[in-house]
Amino acid sequence: MITLQHYLVVSAALFSLGMLGVLTRRNAVYVLMGGELILKSGSINVVACSRYAAGNLNGQLFAVFVIVIAAAEVAVALAIVLTLYRLRHSPNLDEADILRG
Repeated sequence: MITLQHYLVVSAALFSLGMLGVLTRRNAVYVLMGGELILKSGSINVVACSRYAAGNLNGQLFAVFVIVIAAAEVAVALAIVLTLYRLRHSPNLDEADILRG
């Protein structure tokens, strides 16, 4: 039987991989993927705790809200990455200073 601890371990692993990707990568696309992993780990936590602690649908509704916000974040971030690539011909975040001012 799958318990709450199993879900929390999976969520912690996803969060750790996401943080590793955000902190160690220079490519903007990899940083975005790491951020998505972090958001998905939070959704897993909310849904699992809602299921095992309260038994209501509040966690699932919050997870859907997180998914909608993540979709909007990806749309804006990809526009920024495409602009960076068009101006510098590289998705390297070290060269993102051109987007300032």
